[in-house]
Amino acid sequence: MRETIGQYIRTLRNDKGWTLTQLAAKLDIDSANLSKIENGKRELDEKKLSKLCKVFKLDKSEMERELVSEKIARAICDKELDQSILTLAEEKIKYIKNAYREYFLRNFSESSLGFAIDPSFGIDRFTSSVARWMR
Repeated sequence: MRETIGQYIRTLRNDKGWTLTQLAAKLDIDSANLSKIENGKRELDEKKLSKLCKVFKLDKSEMERELVSEKIARAICDKELDQSILTLAEEKIKYIKNAYREYFLRNFSESSLGFAIDPSFGIDRFTSSVARWMR
């Protein structure tokens, strides 16, 4: 999605022929706040994102990705940072994931987890396995 989440919400709302008030009621917020979200003056929070996904039958994981990417983009623009910051962020993501993996391997045994830990797992595969286990 190239547009902001707010613009996307407006498009979805207009496609359904709903007023701000009608959609705001479905999302359990007031229409003034929805207007601010649509105009980019307020961020959509994650609770409202879940409701939005239900109302419009949207893929929640894709919309979460959109929400996070928009927050990152806004932070970069607001602070007038160079896009090279994204490369630094990628390096930090790898470091953090590896630190989680190392911590997990040091502090938890296979018997306490109820599954075997394969040390050859890549960082992404390992963190997704841990995320599934934590649910």
